[in-house]
Amino acid sequence: MAEDLQIIAGSKTERYTSLLPQIGALVAGETDGIANLANIAAALKEQFGWLWVGVYLVKNNELVVGPFQGPVACTRIRKGKGVCGTSWEKAATLIVPDVEAFPGHISCSSLSRSEIVVPLFHNGEVIGVLDVDSVELNAFDAEDQRWLEEVVKVIPGVND
Repeated sequence: MAEDLQIIAGSKTERYTSLLPQIGALVAGETDGIANLANIAAALKEQFGWLWVGVYLVKNNELVVGPFQGPVACTRIRKGKGVCGTSWEKAATLIVPDVEAFPGHISCSSLSRSEIVVPLFHNGEVIGVLDVDSVELNAFDAEDQRWLEEVVKVIPGVND
């Protein structure tokens, strides 16, 4: 298991290209899902310096905060509510350039300005979401979507 990340400067593509195999090494052979999610959140936050990176997991028909890095988070989110709940409901990645313009946005931190949420699937069902927030407006784009969707595929038990 790799325990030290190689954080690099460079383009977004270069940073994701360097980080993805390191995330693969972090989760290789580890069977504990919470441990894997915690390390993935930490790796993404370390490489990109985003405000908040974490996972919400579906439990009893609501999203419940799981492993994360960043300020204190909302604990529970209902399906269809906020960006995370909407991503869960639609089973699709959502990119929100300005969270204040998103109808029904749930403000867990007043510092969050933009967000991307990627659903986690198991056997075709959404089992959670990867949520990333930035202090900058319009911080996420199709390239982030592509790479973060690749990141979640590395998680054992996800997207299989």
